[in-house]
Amino acid sequence: MSNYNMKQWVADLIGNHPKKPMPILSFPSVSLLGVGVRELISDSTLQARGMQAVAENTPAAASVSFMDLSVEAECFGATVTVTDDEVPTVKEPILEDAEGAEALVVPVVGSGRTGIYLDAIKKAKALITDRPVFAGMIGPFSLAARLFDLSEIMMACYDDPDMVHLVLEKCTQFLIAYAKAYCDVGADGIVMAEPVAGLLSPSLEEEFSAPYVKQIVDAVQNDDFIVIYHNCGNNVPKMLSSILSTGAAAYHFGNAVDMEKDILDKVPTDVVVMGNIDPVGVLRMGTPESVREATTALLEKCSMYPNFVLSSGCDMPPKTPWENINAFFAAAKDFYNK
Repeated sequence: MSNYNMKQWVADLIGNHPKKPMPILSFPSVSLLGVGVRELISDSTLQARGMQAVAENTPAAASVSFMDLSVEAECFGATVTVTDDEVPTVKEPILEDAEGAEALVVPVVGSGRTGIYLDAIKKAKALITDRPVFAGMIGPFSLAARLFDLSEIMMACYDDPDMVHLVLEKCTQFLIAYAKAYCDVGADGIVMAEPVAGLLSPSLEEEFSAPYVKQIVDAVQNDDFIVIYHNCGNNVPKMLSSILSTGAAAYHFGNAVDMEKDILDKVPTDVVVMGNIDPVGVLRMGTPESVREATTALLEKCSMYPNFVLSSGCDMPPKTPWENINAFFAAAKDFYNK
């Protein structure tokens, strides 16, 4: 179980000054450890050591585990492409029709690499004692979209919605069990990535994503364990009220949106919003100077909102230079220390 009151921790994110950033920062630990992604995702001790190394090198508000959105789909039977330099991806879908959806078996939590990721969080909690530790997990519609071909599931939402709902029910059943398992090993919460829902129309998101996310939140969130919802899709502003209806403890949005105009202006000030420095164009491909400039500009626009917490727009790529990561944190420190 968590050793933090996480509801209070969320309240403190709003009340604290200066605020600590909370980027989704884990895969760049490969350069700190001197290993490749392939080795990292296969070894729970390395993952825990990587999270520890990030915590020791940054003043982040929390430690966030690896946003590897292939783990759960692989558990269902999908084939995954793994390299030394990039985040793993699902190679090809395993579902094509209603017959396949009916036959789809909900896997046991701990099978595939989920056992490695659970063990990594357990070990990370023993190593990181000065801040909460969050596990990473995919969202229900994003998982279903990895089991289907993306274009197929988009069409099926119109042509065969019952089939899509059946798969979503199975995905949600598994994800609830997976989140509870993370709670059992001591995680303080999960960052749930539901980016594919950001490609849907608002009405489809309201039918095929939000209710299933809410089921997960309702099943696992309490004072000791919270859900941070992540969506980096560009349709987020049009579905914001539906996303907020899921009841997650905090929300994390990508750089496809204008954080101030699209999000903060429309969200109650007691709801934590995180984001949204471009993880590729700025943090991965930029320079320390351009990172500092972008970070300062975002803070100048958004720091007036007490519920804003500076973050990356999504998971930082493995090869993100540490000079840029350090510039991100330094810019935040300098801004708040003015």
